[in-house]
Amino acid sequence: MYELKTLLPQFDITVPKCMYEMKNLNTAIVGEKTTNPKKVTEVSGDDAQTVVKRQEKVMHQLEELKKQLAGIRSTLGLCQKGSQTTSYISNDNGGLREEPLHDVVINGHPNFIPYALLAMKNAWKDLFTIDVKTFTHSTMNDIGKEAKAFEEALKNVKVNPNKPKVNVTLIWKNCEHTEMISSPTMYVPIYGEVNIIRYLGRVGPAEYRYENSPLCNDIDSVLDICYQLLRCNTPKARANIIRLLNNRLQKQQYFGGDKMSIADIGVHSSLRRMPAIADKDLTPALLEWRKRAAKVTLI
Repeated sequence: MYELKTLLPQFDITVPKCMYEMKNLNTAIVGEKTTNPKKVTEVSGDDAQTVVKRQEKVMHQLEELKKQLAGIRSTLGLCQKGSQTTSYISNDNGGLREEPLHDVVINGHPNFIPYALLAMKNAWKDLFTIDVKTFTHSTMNDIGKEAKAFEEALKNVKVNPNKPKVNVTLIWKNCEHTEMISSPTMYVPIYGEVNIIRYLGRVGPAEYRYENSPLCNDIDSVLDICYQLLRCNTPKARANIIRLLNNRLQKQQYFGGDKMSIADIGVHSSLRRMPAIADKDLTPALLEWRKRAAKVTLI
């Protein structure tokens, strides 16, 4: 065969003392083969037992660590969810595949309070539980009186522990947009209060899901109008949006037809977040609707 010239000379390699030194099993076995074959079995067997014992020790330590983490989660009041989940197809949710609800985190600025959380918690208290816990990020020195009053209102809403539940962590921080993190394993934010309403409306009680409703497109359009309303900077722009909302109430009591829907929650929260819009700016139809909606949302 063709013989290759050695390109690199032999070097003595000095192994750092900080590294774990392992026995060279192959060298031990080869050295014993020529002299004592029976000894080979004994040496390799002892080494295998050592590896097995080490593995058992590591597995035991991992199990103890798992118990410690479970204890910490229990102390902090975090959700104890297993790795197994179930899913099913629901005809009440537009044929969407439903997954068990994970805890969600909402980041919001105290100047843009997500009143929809309070509205939904009040409207759904006999159907579905939204358990909201609030925290203040280090970027906020003071959240203000209005945000503190909002926190107290959330605490005062009685919840039914026997109903389906989603845990919401609301963090006050210096952020530009209200955002919700719905995935516990990866940072996938949902921006905007309107889109948070859409998400919770799809996973909340069946009475407020609208995918199968003949007014599905109308409800989505109303939520889009809410998104535009929150970004109006001039009185003229706000007046145009109010006119659009008023036109949708000419032949129905609510924005979702003859009963309350998440579209009404979106409009009610948006108007509450707009101090520049007073009662004198609303039409008679919107004022009457606001009274009806306030009886349900309690805000």
